[in-house]
Amino acid sequence: MVDFYEFSLLREKIINLLSTLPRGDLWQNKFIFSALIFVAFIILAQFVKFIIIKYVEKIAPKTSTKVDDLFIEKTKHPIFLVIMALGLKLAVLNMNISSILDHLATSLLASLFVLLLSRITDVVIGAWGGNFSKKTATKLDDILIPIFHKTTKVIFVVISLIWILHIWEVNITPYLAGVGISGIVLGLALQDSLKNVFGGVSVILDRTFKVGERVRLESGEIGVIHDIGLRSTKITTPENEIIYVPNGYLANSRITNFAHPNPMVRISVVFGVAYGTKVNKVREVVLPILSKMEGVLNNPKPNLIFVEMGDFSLKFKANFWIENWETAYGKSKQSEATEKIYDALNKAKINIPFPTHTVLMKKE
Repeated sequence: MVDFYEFSLLREKIINLLSTLPRGDLWQNKFIFSALIFVAFIILAQFVKFIIIKYVEKIAPKTSTKVDDLFIEKTKHPIFLVIMALGLKLAVLNMNISSILDHLATSLLASLFVLLLSRITDVVIGAWGGNFSKKTATKLDDILIPIFHKTTKVIFVVISLIWILHIWEVNITPYLAGVGISGIVLGLALQDSLKNVFGGVSVILDRTFKVGERVRLESGEIGVIHDIGLRSTKITTPENEIIYVPNGYLANSRITNFAHPNPMVRISVVFGVAYGTKVNKVREVVLPILSKMEGVLNNPKPNLIFVEMGDFSLKFKANFWIENWETAYGKSKQSEATEKIYDALNKAKINIPFPTHTVLMKKE
């Protein structure tokens, strides 16, 4: 962590400078000089702490964000301890009397440095998670953010332990191999659960859907997102039933979100008329009926498509747009449109055929 050769050169320069002072020979004693180093770093740590408390903490509340306040609160004590630990490390390095003391001082400095990084990461996750949770209606982020906090703390503890073992020159390769094998076994055992957890993370980060939006699953079910959990997502169907869908399935399947790119919904009604009916007459009868329906948008306007000449009828598809899902399906606009089209065709004396077969019999 601290190069002994470079430190020796710097130490010699400082000792030569101090030797010019009265009783300068005292600084040749490595114990006195080590005490001077440690005291100097204590003063430096107190000075940094004074600057933070006196000035920086008074400026932070004046900003528009609270992140800097939290950052100062979380890091001012670890910064103070890191500076003191660095002074202790240099003091022990100067004495050069015991490798055990040097390892202890280095281990303390490494632990405090990792603690400082952990606090900084904690603040970053908290700030990001707070901003992100405000933009989502799901409770999943409220579950994930504490998990991220705990996971990062565990990671930093592991990093600290590995660093300390490296300082004490302990060969950790066999232990890492054992941990790797254990991780593989545990991962296989928890494969489905982990797949669902990471699927939930993927869903919320991609913002595939939010609570309250209507979706269609790849398997065909349609419903409203009721809740997004850590393992599964709850969907309320039109029959007022709850479907529990694993997040791992949602992350790897095609989902139709009716709320995007906008809440408008297109509804289609397919019907057939008898051969011989004029296409323009069908348009003149059907389109005004759709345009006068309550909730039907005029931009885009309803349209009628001549689909095909079927086996026993001319097939048409009437398309019209509704402002949102609630208006479209809550009031069953498709059923209302079908009813009105049927009545209008009957009123206009346009025949609606039913399936028929013509049988030709050959006389012997």
